[in-house]
Amino acid sequence: MTSVKLYDTTLRDGMQGQGMSLSAAEKVRVVHALDALGVQFIEAGFPASNPKEAELFELLAEEKLEQAAICAFGMTRRRGVEADQDEALMLLASTFAPVVTLVGKTWSLHLEKVTKVTREENLAMIGESVAFLRGEGKRIMYDAEHFFDAWGDDRDYSLECLKAAHEAGAEVLVLCDTNGAHLPDQIAAAVGEVRSALPESELGIHCHNDAECGVANALAAVDAGARQVQGTVNGYGERCGNSNLISILPSLQLKMGYEVVPPENMKELSSVSHFVADLLNVAVDPDQAYVGKNAFAHKGGMHVAGIAADARTFEHMDPEAVGNARKVLASELSGKATVLARAEEIGLELDDAAARDAVETLKQKEHDGYHYEAAEASFDLLLRQEAGEFKPLFTFESFKVQTEKRAGAPVETEAIVKIKVGDERYVEVAEGNGPVNALDRALRQAITLHYPELSKIELTGYRVRILDTAHGTGAGTRVLLDSRREDGGDSWGSIGVSENIIEASWEALVDSLAYAFQNGNAGASGD
Repeated sequence: MTSVKLYDTTLRDGMQGQGMSLSAAEKVRVVHALDALGVQFIEAGFPASNPKEAELFELLAEEKLEQAAICAFGMTRRRGVEADQDEALMLLASTFAPVVTLVGKTWSLHLEKVTKVTREENLAMIGESVAFLRGEGKRIMYDAEHFFDAWGDDRDYSLECLKAAHEAGAEVLVLCDTNGAHLPDQIAAAVGEVRSALPESELGIHCHNDAECGVANALAAVDAGARQVQGTVNGYGERCGNSNLISILPSLQLKMGYEVVPPENMKELSSVSHFVADLLNVAVDPDQAYVGKNAFAHKGGMHVAGIAADARTFEHMDPEAVGNARKVLASELSGKATVLARAEEIGLELDDAAARDAVETLKQKEHDGYHYEAAEASFDLLLRQEAGEFKPLFTFESFKVQTEKRAGAPVETEAIVKIKVGDERYVEVAEGNGPVNALDRALRQAITLHYPELSKIELTGYRVRILDTAHGTGAGTRVLLDSRREDGGDSWGSIGVSENIIEASWEALVDSLAYAFQNGNAGASGD
């Protein structure tokens, strides 16, 4: 198998995206995750460009990696300065990193508008910088900035820039679509011609996603002869982002047949994607290829029936190969196959009649405003009810919520809940910072005497959507709650629908606790 190497630039290029920031210690954690995945080159950034970068290089110097090489990033020498006198190059030479990635100008527009040097001087800057660092024992990756723009303007000169780096000792010549402006056929044609013109050089590709072609361009470049791909985790980066290595890796190895990482490492792909997103405090796009939670989610009844017969009917690959999982979504589009698939997943036996009844109940509920895709807990309870295996936590009698606002004083909210658990009747009163919080406290005061472990369930999300907005303040309301155990672990969603927002919230709250009890998430005990 032909091998292709991955070069990750999340810690530099990725951090140029809006809102992207990691501490030095967090960056070290990312390095270890990428190393364990099998990424061959990890770019740490500009050494000592700021205190955080200086700290990062100090930390990485002490770390032991399985196989990845740390890369320091910098630019060719300044104009009018000898390479061995350029402070930035001297710093790159002194770093522990065995690999240095040098970026140089290729496009005449930048020579005229940015660096303001002649073409001859630019070639000297490239060659002398690479030669100096090679002489200092560094492996050199040469990033030809704006290469494809330069190729369109002047192919001869863009090739001269690559030759200058190659002849001075650059290990890889990286062709950069810096503005993300090109399309796959343009990328492939240019890479192919460079491959023919410089047959002894190893080519890399560095693309941005401004035309939504970052991944496609990278794959096209490999198909045309590139053997190194630069990109970032989840496609993070400036403007529209960089090529997404999380999509590129499985496409190269599982679709195109290249050897990239050890096969067993591929199962860590989803966890690495989610891990980096969690560190950055951003959500993974649920529709992201391969690793998104919807990447292998099925909603249409025909699709669910198809995968039940043979997953290949509506899945392009086994989700477990990339550490993901199949998901069946319940909705008004669902058929019996959806209900039976979910029932089997939660260990519930439904006969044919119960399954058909569940489908009809589901469709009616969805018509009434319920949305079970985002509330799997409530859907599971619906199935248990249809199967006759639902055990209610309590018998409901009533609740009352009172909110009072006095001049010069904060709002006060009080809830009274009356329920029966077994033969015991409870009347509990609680205050809260709002009606839902007050109801939650009052309910828990009552039921945790019988189910103490339910006190460890916390609400982590509360979302309200107004249905039929044309009805104004009389419109129906959908409430979605997210819950989980206080010590982490699985989370789940529950739903309530009513014309009254407090009643909808109560329904979602009760479902959340009932789901925790029915599924053992709370380890509940009691009578």
